[in-house]
Amino acid sequence: MSETDRLKWDERYRCGSYGGREHPTALLAEWEPRLPHGRVLDVACGAGRNSLFLAATGRQVDAIDISAVGLEQGRAAAERRGLDIRWIETDLEAGESDVLPPERYALIVLVRYVNPQLLGRLFERLEYGGVLLCEQHVDSAEDVIGPQNPAFRLRHNDLLRDAMRVAAADGRLLYYREGVVTDPDGRLAALSQLVMCREPATGGDRRATS
Repeated sequence: MSETDRLKWDERYRCGSYGGREHPTALLAEWEPRLPHGRVLDVACGAGRNSLFLAATGRQVDAIDISAVGLEQGRAAAERRGLDIRWIETDLEAGESDVLPPERYALIVLVRYVNPQLLGRLFERLEYGGVLLCEQHVDSAEDVIGPQNPAFRLRHNDLLRDAMRVAAADGRLLYYREGVVTDPDGRLAALSQLVMCREPATGGDRRATS
């Protein structure tokens, strides 16, 4: 990601573009009781709405993003709530194998950030028994929120194909859905949503539920 992109995201957070979005993504809130506890990685966390939600459940959270301004807003919110989160400023598109923290994670959350090359490395960072929860904007003819540039929207079943490819040996698909959903703030979003568990290669049924 270029320095121009970094500055763009800093300015968006500085101007309050996402100030009203303090709720966790609905998919995460719905699945939270079924997700493993332990160390969590929130990828492209922005101002940390999902990180704050997960830390409040007692999980140990690492939150990573390119925007120093977004991370500082998340840090301030965590301090107000008495939550301990590790905030990491990193360019996830730097193309280096070590841009991610070296730890293994029980849960990795990737919400509304498109970077297909990152998906395999994230899956490798999961512990066995760990879960990847991913949600991406998808093409839609309806009037929905999200990026206008089609480069930042997936096509039908792109997320499912990419996930099954990178997790072919030891991934078990728990959930997949595509469609228009209503965000907690009442706005419509067209999304691909996926929950996948990492298991040893012999670990069983790979069917999705919906």
